[in-house]
Amino acid sequence: MDFPALALLEFNSIATGIMAGDAMVKRAPVSRIQTGTVQPGHYLVLVVGDVAPVQEAVHAGKEIGQAALRDMIFLPNVHHEVVRALGGERQVQEADALGVVETQTVAAAIHAADAGVKGAEVSLLQLRLADGLGGKGLVLFTGLVADVETAVALGTAVASPHLLRQAVIPQLHPEMWDNVNRHGRFGGHFSWEPA
Repeated sequence: MDFPALALLEFNSIATGIMAGDAMVKRAPVSRIQTGTVQPGHYLVLVVGDVAPVQEAVHAGKEIGQAALRDMIFLPNVHHEVVRALGGERQVQEADALGVVETQTVAAAIHAADAGVKGAEVSLLQLRLADGLGGKGLVLFTGLVADVETAVALGTAVASPHLLRQAVIPQLHPEMWDNVNRHGRFGGHFSWEPA
């Protein structure tokens, strides 16, 4: 489902995050709120809906949780591929190049993904957030080398100062494509039989 606006507030306190989420939905009629804990003990509040209510909800969340606010984004025209990726969909494919943006925060990864797919002819292969990553965010773009370079440059620009690393890998080996296209967690690749 597409929404005109998306905002995410990332708190380093669970109690503060719950209070902020409550204030956000009390202040503005957003279409949907999704909250919960992620590693390593952070609390995320995601709201979607029309631009004005989402923006008002963000103001409420910041007022309540400013001291514990780790990072946040407000995307008034969020790209549909970002919404799709947040819903857990993945685009399994091989392409000319793979772009990787690794961030310290979930909000920075979502912002990087949105900037990359809006600014270049790329696909959003994966958007992984926090759990299984020690709280980090991971964005994978695919496409032609020049387009992937552009997407990674745009993503890294908006992810600063929460950027950890970025890479563009032309002609990724087919066996690596198989691994990248499967489950992102190491143990997810194996079919271990119980002893």
